[in-house]
Amino acid sequence: MPFLKEEKIKVIETFRAHEKDTGSASVQVAVLTKRINHLTDHFKTHKKDHHSRRGLLRLVNQRRKLLGYLKRSDGDAYLKVVDQLSLRK
Repeated sequence: MPFLKEEKIKVIETFRAHEKDTGSASVQVAVLTKRINHLTDHFKTHKKDHHSRRGLLRLVNQRRKLLGYLKRSDGDAYLKVVDQLSLRK
């Protein structure tokens, strides 16, 4: 089952700073985390899907870069996002 548009909208509404915020770093990290979790579940049943695994590694690196930016620019927002998403620091 793919990552649905309704799920993405729910994630964006949870992490946005204002009504039209769809691209801030915290929203992007939340959407990437949702996609990463979805792919992780996918790999539990499809262990040999190496093409998608490459895409997963790309998403993880992109999230790591965004978290680094968020930590440098706004430490409070970083701590809030990491706490809400249950990510390791």
